[in-house]
Amino acid sequence: MTTALPAAPAPGSAPWAPQLRRVILGTVLILAAAFALLLAGATAGHATTFDPAPPAAPTAPGAPSDPEETGGFSVDINGVDGTPSTAVVTLIGITLLSVAPALLLMMTSFTKIFVVLAMTRNALSLPSIPPNQVLAGLALFLSLFIMAPVLTEINSLAVQPYLNGDFTFNDALSAGSGPLQQFMLAHTREEDIALMTRAADQPNPENPESVPLTTLIPAFMISELRAAFIIGFVIFIPFLIIDLVVAAALMSMGMMMLPPVMISLPFKILLFVLVDGWGLIITSLVNSYQGGG
Repeated sequence: MTTALPAAPAPGSAPWAPQLRRVILGTVLILAAAFALLLAGATAGHATTFDPAPPAAPTAPGAPSDPEETGGFSVDINGVDGTPSTAVVTLIGITLLSVAPALLLMMTSFTKIFVVLAMTRNALSLPSIPPNQVLAGLALFLSLFIMAPVLTEINSLAVQPYLNGDFTFNDALSAGSGPLQQFMLAHTREEDIALMTRAADQPNPENPESVPLTTLIPAFMISELRAAFIIGFVIFIPFLIIDLVVAAALMSMGMMMLPPVMISLPFKILLFVLVDGWGLIITSLVNSYQGGG
């Protein structure tokens, strides 16, 4: 009796290969079953529906509440003791700062001083020296020096009574415009006031104090420009003489191609320094506002 022997493994194959294939196959089957269970649970979860809650009935509107009881936004014009509140004073200050350049140009001596200083610079044949910032700064502080009495009177007659609660804003505005109007009237020609009155087709004012500001301000500016040009003409005369003398000397020497300004400029600067030109001009400007036009 012969016994059958197991077949020999094929050459090149490992004896554990069938067990490895079974293990891999079993693992794949387990993972597939788990994925199927998860997919079924997710599908069931998404498919679950819920009944929506019934809408609530609208509530009836309540009675309006009193603003004094619930509080609210309010701005107090006056403080506790009758003085203007800090918010109102701050608002007025910001407004004045925004219109300050226009007031400075139209109602003070700034325009006249700046024009005279600019014409002096041109008479010296120095179109950019001193620069405009220097001239504007000098004109600003000279204007504050000249307008100091007027500003002090406005502060005592209008600003302080308003801050103390004695005046309303309209009363303070009327009282404060008085000194400024007197200053402009003192330095405005009657011809200019008549010119603006006719241009506005208004009747002649009964007295200088009854001239409205809408007529007085442009008349004051015209008078200031006229006075500034007169002063500038007087300043130009000595420098013009120097230019004529230098030009005649160059022509007599046959040096017609040489610009006369190159020769006359040092003499102009020397003359201006020797006579203390800036001091004379500033003194004349300040004295022009002492007591009259």
